[in-house]
Amino acid sequence: MLFVGLAKVGAQHLPMFTQYFLNDYVTNIAVAGSNPWFDVKTANRYQWAGITDSPRTFTLSACGPNKKLNMGYGFYLFTDNVGPTRRTGIQFSYAYHFKITKTVKLSFGLSGGLLQYTVDGSKITLRDKYDAVISNALQSALVPDFTFAFHLYHKDWFVGASFPQIVTNNLYFFNYQTQTMSKLARHYYANAGYTFHLGVDFDLQPGVLFKYVKPMKPQFDLMARVIYKKQVWFGGSFRTQDAWSMFAGYMYKNNLSIGYSYDASISGLKGYNSGSHEIVAGIRLVKKENKSEKSF
Repeated sequence: MLFVGLAKVGAQHLPMFTQYFLNDYVTNIAVAGSNPWFDVKTANRYQWAGITDSPRTFTLSACGPNKKLNMGYGFYLFTDNVGPTRRTGIQFSYAYHFKITKTVKLSFGLSGGLLQYTVDGSKITLRDKYDAVISNALQSALVPDFTFAFHLYHKDWFVGASFPQIVTNNLYFFNYQTQTMSKLARHYYANAGYTFHLGVDFDLQPGVLFKYVKPMKPQFDLMARVIYKKQVWFGGSFRTQDAWSMFAGYMYKNNLSIGYSYDASISGLKGYNSGSHEIVAGIRLVKKENKSEKSF
């Protein structure tokens, strides 16, 4: 049955990003308000180039602080196309920041929004072409979606965790349905990073991102990048069961940033695609008194 398949699709990982260290708010909404500026970022990912209907993902996000109230606000919208399916959604988030010590803070974030899951029946070939389980048209389900996260941070390190789709709402694609096997799958993310200052001009920043959704195997994304004068960076990463990556980027006058990454598959798909491409661009809106502050 199709909806058994859809339930399995729903259990797969949410869209992955190689440059999650640049687009950290999308990975962990509790990041909102941790910096003294507003961040607007967009990410475009084209995965497994050369495979028909391979995943294509777009996000647009913005977040910033209210330092007087120790709060952070933000939103992000996204669309993720995979074969005959499309996920489109928007979420708005709120975070509150506690001072643990003079240099360490802890924030808790909560976001809520809407998620639309669409299936294009015209792109699905059924074993029984007369099977009435799906029509030759678009079918969609609209459900509320929520995420909870926390972020413990210092100017040189951070540890955090995020729980997207924390409410496992059912997906109903037909008005007449009273039961369904399709539902949102709760995800578990954890990430951490540290910045080593190598003299005046160079920083070394290793990081790790852990992802898990039942019944798939846990996945680790290990990365490291070298940053020169807070402006230019390059590095690489390894994602278990999936790919190794290379990336580079540039920050212009502490306001405009752009990063590019290339992934080479190591999974069973490696002989069928020419790699994955991702571009992240951002603009940082900095108040005059904070222009001298830089963070990566």
